Amino acid sequence: MVIQSLVMPSIALYQPDIAQNLGTTLRTAACFGCHTHIIEPCGFPFDDRKLKRSGMDYIDFSTITRHASWQHFVHWLESSQHRLILTTTKTNQAYTHFTFTDNDIIMAGRESAGVPDEVHDYCKNRVTIPMQGTSRSMNVAVSTAIILSEAVRQIR
Repeated sequence: MVIQSLVMPSIALYQPDIAQNLGTTLRTAACFGCHTHIIEPCGFPFDDRKLKRSGMDYIDFSTITRHASWQHFVHWLESSQHRLILTTTKTNQAYTHFTFTDNDIIMAGRESAGVPDEVHDYCKNRVTIPMQGTSRSMNVAVSTAIILSEAVRQIR
């Protein structure tokens, strides 16, 4: 099934730490036809071979905007028509009970630390994936794909 004709939500990754997770997310975004925003700095060289191995040739089909910093991303965001949705463990709002739109940007934090308080406070919309009581968090690439899939399901 091809879904390219739809306007799709976008993904934003805040200062990703692990090249393989970014590569996997870029591959997911390419398959869904989504744009990806990378908020730098990254915790690895962006041309790292691990990124290329996990993203494979899908990176060539990805649409990527790199933002030099959180401030640059906010400046761009505030001049756009997009709504920012933070994926976080620090909310009770389940992603399945949130209404997504095609102009949403689903943002994930760093693998090692999530997002700082400044970023968390900026994000008015926050969603989480409900987990078993002893679980702390999921892999950032996996959780982004889960939430993106629900957003696409709702929009379609």
